Amino acid sequence: MKKRALISVSDKQGIVEFAKALVELDYEIISTGGTKKEFENAGVPVISISDITGFPEIMNGRVKTLHPNIFAGLLAIRNNEEHMNQLQTHDISPIELVVVNLYPFKETISKPNVSWEEAIENIDIGGPSMLRAAAKNHQDVAVVTDPLDYTLLIEQLNETKEISLDTKKMLAGKVFQHTAAYDTLIAQYFLNQKEEQYPESLTLTFEKVQDLRYGENPHQKASFYKQVLSKEGLATAKQLHGKELSYNNIQDTNAAWEIVKEFSEPVVVAVKHMNPCGVGIGENLFEAYTRAYEADPISIFGGIVATNQVIDEATANQLKEIFLEVIIAPAFEDKAVEILTQKKNIRLLELKEEQRDIHAKKFVSVAGGLLVQDQDQYAIEASDLKIVTKRQPTEEELKQLLFAWKVVKHVKSNAIVLANNKQTVGVGAGQMNRVGAAKIAIEQAGVLSNGAVLASDAFFPMPDTVEEAAKAGITAIIQPGGSIRDQDSIEEADKHGIAMVFTEVRHFKH
Repeated sequence: MKKRALISVSDKQGIVEFAKALVELDYEIISTGGTKKEFENAGVPVISISDITGFPEIMNGRVKTLHPNIFAGLLAIRNNEEHMNQLQTHDISPIELVVVNLYPFKETISKPNVSWEEAIENIDIGGPSMLRAAAKNHQDVAVVTDPLDYTLLIEQLNETKEISLDTKKMLAGKVFQHTAAYDTLIAQYFLNQKEEQYPESLTLTFEKVQDLRYGENPHQKASFYKQVLSKEGLATAKQLHGKELSYNNIQDTNAAWEIVKEFSEPVVVAVKHMNPCGVGIGENLFEAYTRAYEADPISIFGGIVATNQVIDEATANQLKEIFLEVIIAPAFEDKAVEILTQKKNIRLLELKEEQRDIHAKKFVSVAGGLLVQDQDQYAIEASDLKIVTKRQPTEEELKQLLFAWKVVKHVKSNAIVLANNKQTVGVGAGQMNRVGAAKIAIEQAGVLSNGAVLASDAFFPMPDTVEEAAKAGITAIIQPGGSIRDQDSIEEADKHGIAMVFTEVRHFKH
């Protein structure tokens, strides 16, 4: 008796060649719908699914494969005498190979303005059922969802006339991953319709972008995944040049890009170990880069540079003068690419993002669990600020305060940022107490702290940070407020003629 292969695919890549190879190996092909027509047009002998079930396709194809003649042929355990007797009793032939990939639900819901009805019609029912049945009975049935596996199967069949058990197990595992991801997309689509952001049971699906050489350290394995359907973020960037991104490159570049997204004016951000070491804004890219570089010309070495501007020739000539791991921008002029690609290893990334997803989530793993929260996209304007000191900030100080606030939001807590003349001049990051972070930022700024403004990601628990700011010549402070000792800090600022404003919003970044 000939072996049987049931083939029904939405992705027709390589399917005709695969079916022809199976026919040469003495397989009968069972098919349905568009796949059957594809075979008929190519001259591949094919049996209609209706001939197997003895029942026509109905309800516009909604019901065609869901039949005992199909599922008994898939689920019968070949070395189970009772199962095989039942097949014989009911005149059902076993099916040895299933090749199915599912209705294009992801592609359908990715289209602009797709209707609810169209999305629902692209939820596959029979396909996942056949895949799961075949995968459950994998010791007897080989099951394929990925066209890239066709070659492996034909090679094994040509060599031994059989598909090995190890291969069948591997293919079955891919099936359950495939159907789980498919169901997850459907679940997310339904949840999004009612805007349920935090369901009781959370399922996520990601697609691999690339394997990484290692993780944070060489002894750690790592891979980079993209959230399915996401249209923003580093996973959508196009690499134009350079070595493969490392785990740490990805972390640092993501940190730099998140800061860039805070600004509408030309900005350049330099990041080292996920903290900004220099941020500058200007009338153009060259001016912004000059300020970012001069903010900390030591730390930028070996760092990441990100901008919201097209990299031009003049700026590229400056960038090539120092060692950088990654440059990420919306685009690069041809001349800039020519200049920068003279450096063999530098990674050039192009990222054109659509509008930010207001429902975007941040995921952080903990031992045995996952923390999920909204992305911190809170933004403030000058009109949102509460002036709490006797002296009001000048118009120029307000601009510098808002600039510093955008940056401090992305610095590891406890965080202090000093800014002056459209650039950061001091950054104190990740300290166990706030006054310690302030001292680090002030020391880095040196004489540039005189006349600078100070931003703090959270409130001052006591007036010591204001005292340090006054000693350094800082003229204005922006902080959330909310401490039971706010008045002490306000009085200290008044004592030194420092303007202080409250945002009433904090930006912890742990």
